[in-house]
Order: sequence, then C-alpha cells, then structure tokens
Amino acid sequence: MSSSPSDTPSDYGSDAIQILEGLEAVRKRPGMYIGDTSDGTGLHHLVFEVVDNSIDEALAGHCDDIVVTIHSDNSISVLDNGRGIPTSVKMDDKNEPKRSAAEIALTELHAGGKFNQNSYKVSGGLHGVGVSCVNALSRWLKLTVRRDGQKNAIEFERGVPMGLDVIERDGALVRPMRALGASERTGTEVHFLPDTEIFSTVEFDYDILLKRLRELSFLNNGIRIELRDERHNRNDVFAFDGGVKGFVDYINKTKKVLHPTVFYAATERISDIGTPVACEVAMQWNDSYAESVLCYTNNIPQRDGGTHLTGLRAAMTRVINKYIEDNELLKKHKLDISGDDMREGLSCVLSVKVPEPKFSSQTKDKLVSSEVRGPVEECVAKSLSDYLLENPNDAKIICNKIVDAARARDAARKAREMTRRKGVLDGMGLPGKLADCQEKDPSQCEIYIVEGDSAGGSAKQGRDRKFQAILPLRGKILNVEKARYEKLLSSDAILTLITALGTGIGSDEFSLAKLRYHRIIIMTDADVDGAHIRTLLLTFFYRQMPELVEAGHIYIAQPPLYKVKQGKSERYLKDQSDLDAFLTEVAMDGASIRVGDAGSGSTIEGPALRELVDEYLRLQALKARLVAMIDLDVLEVLLGGVQPVLDTLETAQTTAAAIQAANPGLHAQALIHPKTELPAVRVSKFIHGNEKASLLTKEFVDGDDCRQLCAIGAHLRGLLGTQMVIERGEGERRKTLVTGSLDTGMNWLQDLAVSLVSRQRYKGLGEMNPEQLWETTMDPTVRRLLKVEIKDAIEADRIFTMLMGDEVEPRKLFIQDNALQATNLDV
Repeated sequence: MSSSPSDTPSDYGSDAIQILEGLEAVRKRPGMYIGDTSDGTGLHHLVFEVVDNSIDEALAGHCDDIVVTIHSDNSISVLDNGRGIPTSVKMDDKNEPKRSAAEIALTELHAGGKFNQNSYKVSGGLHGVGVSCVNALSRWLKLTVRRDGQKNAIEFERGVPMGLDVIERDGALVRPMRALGASERTGTEVHFLPDTEIFSTVEFDYDILLKRLRELSFLNNGIRIELRDERHNRNDVFAFDGGVKGFVDYINKTKKVLHPTVFYAATERISDIGTPVACEVAMQWNDSYAESVLCYTNNIPQRDGGTHLTGLRAAMTRVINKYIEDNELLKKHKLDISGDDMREGLSCVLSVKVPEPKFSSQTKDKLVSSEVRGPVEECVAKSLSDYLLENPNDAKIICNKIVDAARARDAARKAREMTRRKGVLDGMGLPGKLADCQEKDPSQCEIYIVEGDSAGGSAKQGRDRKFQAILPLRGKILNVEKARYEKLLSSDAILTLITALGTGIGSDEFSLAKLRYHRIIIMTDADVDGAHIRTLLLTFFYRQMPELVEAGHIYIAQPPLYKVKQGKSERYLKDQSDLDAFLTEVAMDGASIRVGDAGSGSTIEGPALRELVDEYLRLQALKARLVAMIDLDVLEVLLGGVQPVLDTLETAQTTAAAIQAANPGLHAQALIHPKTELPAVRVSKFIHGNEKASLLTKEFVDGDDCRQLCAIGAHLRGLLGTQMVIERGEGERRKTLVTGSLDTGMNWLQDLAVSLVSRQRYKGLGEMNPEQLWETTMDPTVRRLLKVEIKDAIEADRIFTMLMGDEVEPRKLFIQDNALQATNLDV
C-alpha cells in the first residue's frame, strides 16, 4: 500500500511544530543551558549555579557561611545561612493549584528574584534558569528552607515535585511545601543527584570544585566557604582575607616576586549610560616569563576575557609606556614596548560588579557589556599612574622587567631570523629524525614524540605509515621554565620539535592553523627518566604553546604495564586494575561454591558464580569508598542485617540500640545533628585508648549507598548462609576450602590464581618489538590515550613553577608530602 505524503518521514507540516512545556526543553537540549554533558563541564556547572545563588545572598549582605558537600553516592548538597528562598504561596496563578514561591523558582524557567534591583542589586544570575535547570537535570532534588522560624521541604524527581498534598486555603486550592517543624536558623539547602540519563558520568572532581570555591572566597571578603568530600574524607575551609589583593599573593606564593608592594585599586564609577560599575584590581610582577590574568564579573570567571580586560590592557599600555618614556628608560635601546612585554611575569586579578551584565552565552565565559570598559580603564589608569609615582623603586623594577622582556623579544626575533637563514624554521625542510606520514589532512594525522632512538625505531617499524608520524628525541629537552625565549631557540631538540609541528613559536608567529598533526602523543618509558622527559615536554607545551593544550591536541600514550602468561596464552594488561580483573577471571575458571551447612546445599558455578563475584566486587568497591567516612566495623554491622532508620529521634534511638547489640565493642548514641537539625547516630569505638567516631546521618541512611550496602548484604546472607565449601580445579589438582567468610574464600581463590600466572612488568618501550608496540599502544582500535587538559589554570601554573622552577624548598616539601603515594616506581 502506498503511503500518503503526510505519512512520509520527510513531510514538514503543522504537526512537526512542537511546544516543549516547563523544564522539558532543558532535558531535551541541556547543552544550551549548562554546557557539555559528556566531559564534566556541564556536571560541575550544576554545582556552580546553586553556589552562585548562595553567593548572591552574601553579596546582598545576608549570608556569610556556605557548606558544599560531595556525598558518598556522588550527590551534592549546598547549604547556606542566608534568608532562605521564600516559601509563601503565590496567589496569582491561574486555573491550577497555587504553589509556593520556592516550587515556582525550581520548576519554572525565567522565574526568580533577580529581575529587579530590589532583592539583589548585584547578581551573577540573570535569566532565572540556573536552579531550575539543576532541578530539571537531576534524578532527584531535595530543597530544605529555614525561614521565619520554620523549616519546610520539597522533593523533586527529574523536575517534578513529589509527595505534596493539595489543600484548600482561603477559598483556593494550594500546594504548600511540607512543614518539618520549628527552626532557629535561616538559610537554604539544595541536595541533588545529577541524572545519568543526561550525563555520561556522574563523578564530581574535588579539585574543580576546590578551584571555584577558592576563587569565591578571595572575591568575597568575610565569607566562610567549606568543601567536604565524604567519598575520600577530604575537607577544605576557605576564609581568605584581602580580596583580590590576597588572591594575587596566593597566585605568587610559589614564585619570586619582583616588588613587595602589590598594586591595588578599587573604585566605583558611573558608566556613560548611567550604570554603576565597581572595579577592583590587583597586580604584581614575578620573575617568571608567563602571565596570569584572571577576570571576574559578579564573582563569575570569564576565561575568554571581555570588555573589562580590554579596558585593563588599554590603561596599562598607555600609563606604563608614558612612564617609561618620561623617565627615558628606553634611551639606550631602539625598541618598542608591546602589550606582551608588559604582561610577562604579571599576576593580576580583575573583578567588576555590574547590576545587569551581558555575557556572550549562558556559561558567561566572555563579558560583552560595552559600558564596563570605560570605568575600568579610568580606574586602572588613574590608580596605576599614582602607584608608579608614589613607589619609584617598585616602578623602576617593574619597568626594567618590561624593558628586559622587550629586549629578550627582540633577541628572540633576531635568533629566529638567524635560525631561518640556517634553514631550520623556514618550512622548507622537515627534521631528518622525523618519520612523516603520508596523509596530508592534519585532522587525520598524529605524531608520536618518542623517548630515545631504540623505542623510536620500534615505533617507526610498527606504526601505520598512512597517518602516524614518529619523532624520536634523544635525552632530555631544555627546561623552558628556567630559560628565556632566545635560549630556547638555541636548543636543537626544541627546534626539531617546533619544525615538525609546523606552528611556529612566539605570540607574533604562532599559528594553530598551521599545525601539521591534530594529535600530538607523548610516549615515554614507565620509569623515572620517562616521567621527567614527559614533564619537560608538558612544561614546554604549557608555557610556549598553551593553545595546543587548550585546543585538546596534546595526549599521553598509555602503554601496557604488564604482560601475563597462563599456559600457552598471553595477554597485555594496561594497569593494576586490569591485572586484578584478569586474576579474578583465572580464579573463577573451574571454581564452584557449595553452600549450606558443610556444603550440603546447592552449588553455585558458571554464570551464577560470575554474577556472585561481580556483586562481591561491587561491595568491596563500595566499602573502600565508604570507609573514609564510616568505620569498617559499622559497615559490617549494616551488612550483617541492621536496617538503620532515622526518620525521628525515636527511630534513631532504636537504630543505635540495634548497632550496639550487633557489636558490643561499639558505642552508639542517637542525636539531632546541629547543622541539619535532623536525627543522626554517632557510633564510636576505642583503639589503644583513642576514640574513633563515625556519624550516620539521615542523608547517608536515605541515600543510594546505604540502600545498596544493605541490599547486597541481605542477598549474600540469604544466598550463602553461614558456611560454604569452595573448590577449584579437577582431579588431583582440585583444591578445597571450607569457610564461613566470603572474604576469606575470595582471597584464597585470588592467591591460587597468582600461583598459576606468570607476569612481566614493562619498564621501557624498547623492551617491545614493533608488533607488540602497535598492538598495545599505537593501534587506534585498542590503545588508550590520556588527554591533557587545563582544569585549574592557577593550580597548573603553581605545579609547573614548583616542579620545574628555581625554588628548591617548595619542591622538597612536595616530595616529602607525596613520597608515600608513589607506587610501581622504577629508579
């Protein structure tokens, strides 16, 4: 039967026009609101949206304490002591039950208190979509509000309110929040778990949150911000003083500063269109060759700068050029000072506060408010001019640094020209050591930077010549952290690398469009020298070609760590976790478990045993994660059958009694948690006279981790009973163990597997022949690459300065603090 035109997929009629109601649009196109949902940026943006609301309360003068907690199940809670979201019912809705203001704020786009200048004079939130987006993209969200002496709560599932009853009030149907009783405190708590249907992974990075909260603490004097991680028992408290001036001190903490007095200016000016613009800026130069300029608008970072940065640079260029000219500091040198010269070694934080800023996108990476430039430029020009006149010694040091940078730039230009005349950087020829690929499309090409000629030879023979190029480097390249630009150009290894990549070098010549390979893969040995060479290469790319890192072109190869052999079969394993998984496979081969008294019951083997082992391994991973927060003995009690309930103080007391009865060595006490005002159980024990305490909170007991722990414990108890007989092998090689502990049995099987497998740990790439190197490290279908990204520019700068800079003491302290964490170290 033929189909009508309206039945065909390509038909475009009125039925094709869809209207997405409420939060449905956010779930349909989340990237439009929060950024990428696959690389972690969107995931962490959810947290920042909630934290920004608390910061806005602080800017309005109503909040000075914020606590951000990463819970053991990877949910996030943000608690503040602000005024609390209004909970009263709004009576202007039509044809449906009236709702609380808090429910409307969390379920309606473009609903909030930041559209006028009454509630918040300065705010990072502009569009009223932040917290409602968080709600829409969360599997569940729990909102608790303390306000007007009462505590109220509401819960959502994927943006839909749950468990609220409609009542009649003043002749109208209303849907108020759930009342939880009286409270002497005020504030808002938002607790949410991102939805795995939206995000490819729900794993919060502590360091990303740490960076943002540290920034907020510096930018807002008088606010205490605490970050807790229940997964790894980490905790940081930020209560920095000094504002942006203190921020610059922090950035330069591991560097050698050139002048003791930090330049600082803070003014509030009216723009040409009548908008008040508050500007705060701090600057200090150090002896490094890299700049670090951070820009913020209403506490929100702009990684792409904007009009405030343009105003800053224009003022700096005008004032410093005039000072150098007036004092004839360039009299002996025929040079022109560029903006790059002025910013060499500069650490700067620029913060502006604007009532209604305009950004290029919802992620607010670039400020486009044209009215901001004038006030910033005026503020910096006036204050910097006064600073240079009032601090002549500092001014002379700063200007000498800038002149030296200009001279170095000129020397580097001459070195480049000389090098070009020698035919190295002119693009006419490629390095002799480079084994180039046949493909001409850079997006399809990749280059392996390989340590040593031996590994380079294997890589050249094992590669796919169509798209893989090989560049072997002999020895260690120059440490560019300690070298000026002109010295860099005298290094043959670095010139070879620059020529092979084809981008040129230096701010005036580097061109990302000329990059010959879109994947630059660092492949070094798994020993100390290999790690050092890798660090030197990363230092070079980060300091001299940061655009390559920012564009995602730098990768680190991950060659296998082990080769294992069982019988006649061989396998390559990438790391310790792969080795553990392989040993588990070997242990399960031919194994069985007979359950019941003395093994008189049913037998578990084959796929059923595999499922049992998988469940056991999930349990072990869960215990390993939770033990940082809760003592192992308490976890074993929960596994043993105690079901914790903390709905009321009475149920908490019953839970405490059950825990103490299950393990008399534990002391359990029910209480009301002072922070959350919810029931909890404190469980303690004494070890060599020292008390060790754990706290079972309602959030944990009601969370996924506790439910999963209790469920797995109940399943294993029902399946295995109190005793089991574990067997493996056949005939004379059959081995048997009778035990009442699954832990003991699994360890026994693992030891058997270790005895049956021979393994070799690879130290160098040269130990592999070309076929092995291709199969394990270079074949795109099976290899694993580690992409190099900059998640925290301040921390990255600090680490490179500490590890590769001139100061020895910070490096010594780092080694002492981290020595015990080093594993599989080949010296």
